[in-house]
Amino acid sequence: MEIRLHNTLSQKLETFKPIKRGLVSMYNCGPTVYDYAHIGNLRTFIFADILRKTLEYNSYTVHQVMNITDVGHLTTDGDDGDDKMTRALKRENKPFTLEAMREIATFYFEKFVDDLKSLNISSPQEFPRASDNIQEDIIFIQELEKKGLTYKISGGIYFDISKFPSYGKLGNISLDSLKDGARLTINPEKKNPADFVLWKLDSKIGWKSPWGVGFPGWHIECSVMSRKYLGQPFDIHTGGIDLIPVHHNNEIAQSESAYNEPLAHYWMHGAFVTVNDAKMAKSVGGSITLKTLEDETISAIAYRYWLLTAHYRSPINFSLEAVRGAQNALIRLMVTVSSLPTDGKVILAYKDRFMAYINDDLDTPKAIALIWDILKDNNQSDADRRATIIDFDKVFGLKLDTIKKSEDEEIPDEITALAEAREEARKEKDWVKADALRIEIEARGFVVSDTPNGIKITNK
Repeated sequence: MEIRLHNTLSQKLETFKPIKRGLVSMYNCGPTVYDYAHIGNLRTFIFADILRKTLEYNSYTVHQVMNITDVGHLTTDGDDGDDKMTRALKRENKPFTLEAMREIATFYFEKFVDDLKSLNISSPQEFPRASDNIQEDIIFIQELEKKGLTYKISGGIYFDISKFPSYGKLGNISLDSLKDGARLTINPEKKNPADFVLWKLDSKIGWKSPWGVGFPGWHIECSVMSRKYLGQPFDIHTGGIDLIPVHHNNEIAQSESAYNEPLAHYWMHGAFVTVNDAKMAKSVGGSITLKTLEDETISAIAYRYWLLTAHYRSPINFSLEAVRGAQNALIRLMVTVSSLPTDGKVILAYKDRFMAYINDDLDTPKAIALIWDILKDNNQSDADRRATIIDFDKVFGLKLDTIKKSEDEEIPDEITALAEAREEARKEKDWVKADALRIEIEARGFVVSDTPNGIKITNK
């Protein structure tokens, strides 16, 4: 069965055809590890994970690379402001050294990996770090320099976009939309407002280069790391929609100019998670992390389920009530699946429908709805219904196969979190809250009992 994906480059649904038969090369723009990832960031990586799992479900082998930006990502698209990593040094009162920057990056990278594990996101084969590829960046910039595509100003070495006539072709971006006051800030030294930095000069912190001490621009890092690990061209490049106008168009401009061939054949972008219909990163919601959800007794897997009820290219507006509703549905699904026998076979008619949905540009809302249709279908055996749903979960990643039917079964994280919150309320003598939590647990099909050895949770 063919797979159709929305390609931002053509702005159309296209039938996916990999460069090498049976093998998919995929690059995901990864996090800048200067702080904890918020849940808006994490939607991009769940989308990439669903894409990978869909490709694998279709029997492709996927070579996935996700970069880690630990230097060079400035606070504005106009290559001005602080490096986000140096801002982290100031925030955490660390010395202004590369060693301290590496220490901070490692800390937040490890926290990011923890988030991926909590969300059941498959780990990529490579996690290259920008700071480990400085010499490759320099060689790439020198290649552009040889072709007369760069110029130097007081702030660093810049790419001249006038030498790349098709600049902005990704997403059909008009340069007028990027002019001063829109995405870019005024720099009278630049030849064009949209020219971007390849090497940022900084005498205080950085690496030696032919142009002076400094560090690579954010855009050059992705071009270098994707080419190094996947070759050029590779199959699929993903990211959030905010990367289309500047970052990804800059990658295309420099990579195609340097090596005279496309960087990637398919460009795919996920929509925002919004709070009160504003982009999370620019709202008060920017501080909402998985830990925030955990404190509200919402699990990471419930958040994943909630995101799958919307198409990856559609914005989704966050509220605790919406995610709690999704968690309630997930718990019902877990409890139902755990009650079904385990010796069934996948129902092929449903599998065909499932593949038609996920292969149509990752239509997870229809695929999720199909699960509930299966559970209502009394013409199928219980065992076959369970086997079919567990098969679909290879794409969904909801860990449904870990739920066991027995007195000693593993209790879902969501129920455990509610029980722990109830116990904490009891310790604080907040009896109203404790009783409300008990009622909530029972409404979800479980019983919490207080024993001399602590609390015990069982199925009703």
